[in-house]
This record gives sequence, structure tokens and C-alpha cells, in this order.
Amino acid sequence: MSETIKVTGMVLAGAPVGESDKRVVILTREKGKIAAFAKGARRQNSSLLAGTRPFSFGEFFLLEGRNAYTIHAIQISNYFYELSNDLEGTAYGMYFLELSSYYSYENMDGSGLLLLLYQSFRALLNKNLENELVCIIFELRAMVQNGEYPQMFACVHCKQAKEFTAFSVRENGVVCDLCKRQVADAVPIMDSTIYALQYIVASPVERLYTFQVSETVLLELKRILKQYRNQRMDRKMKSLEILEEMKGLF
Repeated sequence: MSETIKVTGMVLAGAPVGESDKRVVILTREKGKIAAFAKGARRQNSSLLAGTRPFSFGEFFLLEGRNAYTIHAIQISNYFYELSNDLEGTAYGMYFLELSSYYSYENMDGSGLLLLLYQSFRALLNKNLENELVCIIFELRAMVQNGEYPQMFACVHCKQAKEFTAFSVRENGVVCDLCKRQVADAVPIMDSTIYALQYIVASPVERLYTFQVSETVLLELKRILKQYRNQRMDRKMKSLEILEEMKGLF
């Protein structure tokens, strides 16, 4: 009989299999992104029913098979029910899950991305924070976890830490005042926006959601992140399309 493996993680997605089983994708601290089968998880009396839903965070006890894992038991510490009961919160949450799946793979160290995901869900529940700002922070920091992020502490052209007045998506970072005319796609950027980007890139995950920005800075951050995302990602997130359509209705 296979030895039981305990992992800490969050359910990213789930799909029905057969009459009553379920296949779930879990971002784990120890093994990165894994797929696991939960037998009978769609039955109403199943002990695995609630713990195999997206957003569920806790400990998963697995049996390792030849091609996949089987979930033996689950101990959930946070279901994020409040998020599931809020339409906009659910839309943002599903986008965060899909983006986490995009940036994760099996046998990676998933601790950093998992912590970011957990803290970001908590931030979505904080009524004092704008969901759009939480989304910007999550997007950029997920890129940082993947090693893809803009250079925010030296000019991308001259490599010097001078006065930054512009940003280049193509060149991947800030541009100083002396070099901005030499970078074709350099666009002006406010000091407050630069500071916000620097803070997101460099701060500990636990400190990410401790600031707010003005509406003007938020709009500039949204523009930069959208351009940056469109250039760096090779596909459109289905959940992001749904989120954008939903926000367009309000």
C-alpha cells in the first residue's frame, strides 16, 4: 500500500470525473501544482465534498499513484466562504487562481506563490482596500515569483540609479530623464506610481497589502500592468475576460 503524503495547499480548480468522482488541481507548498483524484467527492455525504472546491486551503493527505495522486483525507483551515458569496470577490478570486495555475508547475517550490495567493484572498476580504489595487499587486507579484518583472531600481537604458521619469514596457522597466528620448516606447510616469511599483516588487509578501493609492496612481498602475501583461503572457485568462465583462456591467 502507498504511503500517505501530507501537503499544504489550495484548490485551484476542479472537474467532475465519472458519476461521483472529481479531479482537482492543487497548488501545494511542497510539490507545486499537482492533480489529484477525489473518489466520491461529488456525493452529498462525502467528507471530501467541501474541501475539493476552489478557494479551499488546508492540508491534503494523498496516496501517490503511477500517474496521479488520490486524495485520502482533507483538513481545511479556510474555505474563504465570504469570497465565494460575493460576486465581484469571486470573479477576482477565480482570476487569481487561474493566474496561479499559469505560473505554477509540478515539483516546484510552491511556498512563495501559495503565500501570495492566501494573503491576496485575505486582502480581497478587506473592505478598506480597492479590489483593483489588490489585483494589480497580485498580478505584478506573481510575475516576480516567476522571475518576470520590470526593473524598478535602475534605468533600463543606462543602467544607472538616476531620477526616473518614464516607463518602458518593451525594455522592461523604468527610464531616467536623460534616457527617455532614446527609448522608443518610454511613457511618462508619476513618482508615486514608481514608488508603488518598487514597493510591490521588493516588499515581503506579508507587507504587500498595507498601502493605498490615489485614483490617478491607480489608473496609471492599471495601464502599465495591462500593457505589461499583454506583452509578457502568451494567452488570455478566461477568468479575466469574465471579470472585465462583469465590471463593464456596473
